Amino acid sequence: MTFSIHGLAVSRGIAIGRAVLVASSRMDVAHYFIKTEQIDDELLRVRHAKDAVVGELIKLQHSLVGKDAKDAPAELTALLDVHQMLLQDQTLQDGVTHWIKDRLYNAEWALTTQLEVVSRQFDEMEDEYLRERKADLEQVVERVLRVMKGVASPIASPPPPRKRQGGQQDLLPTDAQDVPLILIAHDLNPADMLQFKTSVFAGFVTDVGGKTSHTAIVARSMDIPAVVGARTASQLVRQDDWIIVDGDAGIMVVDPSPIILAEYGFKQRQGELERERLARLLHTPAVTLDGQKIELLANIEMPEDAAPALAAGAVGVGLFRSEFLFMGRAGKLPNEDEQYAAYVRAVEGMQGLPVTIRTVDVGADKPLDGHGDKSSDKGHSHINPALGLRAIRWSLAEPAMFRTQLRAILRAAAHGQVNLLIPMLSAASEIRQTLRQLDLARAELDNRGAAYGNVRLGAMIEIPAAALSLPVFLKYFDFLSIGTNDLIQYTLAIDRADETVAHLYDPLHPAVLQLIAQTIAACNAQGKGVSVCGEMAGDTGMTRLLLGMGLRTFSMHPAQILAVKQEVLRADAAKLQTLAGRVLVADDPAAELAG
Repeated sequence: MTFSIHGLAVSRGIAIGRAVLVASSRMDVAHYFIKTEQIDDELLRVRHAKDAVVGELIKLQHSLVGKDAKDAPAELTALLDVHQMLLQDQTLQDGVTHWIKDRLYNAEWALTTQLEVVSRQFDEMEDEYLRERKADLEQVVERVLRVMKGVASPIASPPPPRKRQGGQQDLLPTDAQDVPLILIAHDLNPADMLQFKTSVFAGFVTDVGGKTSHTAIVARSMDIPAVVGARTASQLVRQDDWIIVDGDAGIMVVDPSPIILAEYGFKQRQGELERERLARLLHTPAVTLDGQKIELLANIEMPEDAAPALAAGAVGVGLFRSEFLFMGRAGKLPNEDEQYAAYVRAVEGMQGLPVTIRTVDVGADKPLDGHGDKSSDKGHSHINPALGLRAIRWSLAEPAMFRTQLRAILRAAAHGQVNLLIPMLSAASEIRQTLRQLDLARAELDNRGAAYGNVRLGAMIEIPAAALSLPVFLKYFDFLSIGTNDLIQYTLAIDRADETVAHLYDPLHPAVLQLIAQTIAACNAQGKGVSVCGEMAGDTGMTRLLLGMGLRTFSMHPAQILAVKQEVLRADAAKLQTLAGRVLVADDPAAELAG
């Protein structure tokens, strides 16, 4: 019987093949109490399993620098580092020890119990990207449990697909070796995904995950059709079912009929042709029909992302999320030299093109692995962490850490074009404090005789108060960058993490559009640079509207650049001003834009 399962579309394309079902290794963990004399043995079991997983990860990392290194996505090296650091996390280790020694839990029970404790902390984090690092912790624990149970990596040895019986035979490959396989799992390890390069898997579906999860990031970088957040997919799908993965719509079709198979086969071929057509635009300048030059920049998380950004046609980095360098370090923040080296790799990787580095966006709701935070030390609770000590507020509360990062960025600016971007500013007092810290950082470098370069200074516009205080911001900053994800959240009072109100999260809400339009107009009037670096920038359905508002710089995931460029090449920016004007005064902007 044909049925469909809906999830989140995270990587474009259509994949058709047999299901290889991998259930979560946590689902059937044994729960029993041990005797006091067994404590040491249980602790040893956990330690040996952890060491074995570290060995697996190191082996995978070594394979990345071998003969096939050029074919491996840059994200995997960073993700494997994160997983190794999570294995060494003191909170995880201390918790497991507590459950074994004090509660006499068996090793597997102790491991999964502490996972749930730490997972709740991740669930309370406001930032979507960092909140989804919970998935990495879950994946690390699952690898340890697999070792304890003697179960191999789920991708290593997929079962051979059997032939389809019935009327669909003529629509599908008849040789078992030619049948693509679709991996269905509760979640996938980025380390496991490395084997996609040499396996027959054509796509995957997971029960959990979000658009910024590591699994989604790797899927996009490898151009693998994928759907995440499909909830019960691994329970509803049977081993060897025929599966269609629609990575464009976020849908998985199970046991498709011949008609549906024919339809998706046609879509698959059309998608392949479309990608070929887009690839021809790689070296075409992004210029509208009326001669407006448009900058298409890339959002990156790690220095190694620079090369894929260049390969995708980016003319610079519009957003380097530096907080990724601070993650999973068991309380030890990256020092100045380490950050400097990372920023230089990104700058040099862009081969002379500009790189915009955003200062760390973390806060009291997401402490850096035991580094501590001032408010919790004082006993304050974080009832609404989205409105708490995060981003620049956190940096100003930790001036030594902040100046360390500023010095590293200034030093990296001696190697190329670097822009410095400050997140979540809302008032003139914060701006002045930030500039004071920047002056102190320069003075500290002068005292050391260290070389550094000049940076263009920018601010994120992601709080309504900032969008309504543009004259103040334009007085101090060279450029502004509109972070639409947070701007929408704060304007509409919508928690993006709360599924009960997620349907109200609307980029086309009139209030949101007014704030964006006003910011673009104010910057253009004063000759200041302005960009959009949120999800709206990479949404081709928004390209014409943003062009009509006067936006000339877009920053997005590299995989979205060519599709947006195609929209730019087809657009007449002058004529789109009329469209934008109608949308901005409409009661229903979405209907006006569609019409």
